[in-house]
Amino acid sequence: MTVKKPKLVEIKTKPTSANVEEFINNLSDEQKRKDCFLLLEILKNATGEDPVLWSNSIIGFGNKRFTSSATGRQVDWLLIGFSPRKANLSLYVSMNIIDHTDALSRLGKHKTGVGCLYINTLNDINIAVLKEIIVESLKQK
Repeated sequence: MTVKKPKLVEIKTKPTSANVEEFINNLSDEQKRKDCFLLLEILKNATGEDPVLWSNSIIGFGNKRFTSSATGRQVDWLLIGFSPRKANLSLYVSMNIIDHTDALSRLGKHKTGVGCLYINTLNDINIAVLKEIIVESLKQK
C-alpha cells in the first residue's frame, strides 16, 4: 500500500517584513488603532512571539503547518492573530471555534466564523474572557 505524502500548498497570505506598529498607526479609525495596540499586547504576552504582518492586513504571532483532514494538503499559517477590517476586528484564534462555546457565551457582543471571532470593538466584550479563549486556543495548537 502506498502512503500519499502531504502536499504543501503555497497560499497568497504570507509573512512580510513590514512594520506592524506602522501599519496600525496608519489606520484611520482611532478606536480601531487603540483596540489593535491592546490586542498586540495581549497576544504578545500570550505567545511570547513578536508580531508579523501577513500580506497587507493580518497581524500574526508564530506559525504552524496545518494539514487538512479532508484533502491532506498542508499550509503554513499563523498560530494566532487578528486583522483590523473595515467592519470589525477579525481574530484568528482557533480552527474549531465551537470548542469555546462556554467562553463565547460569556464574551459579549461578537460573531463567529470557522476559526474566527468578529468583534466590532473591544469595548463590546469581556477582555478577561477573550484572554481565556486565547490561552485555550494556544493549548490546542
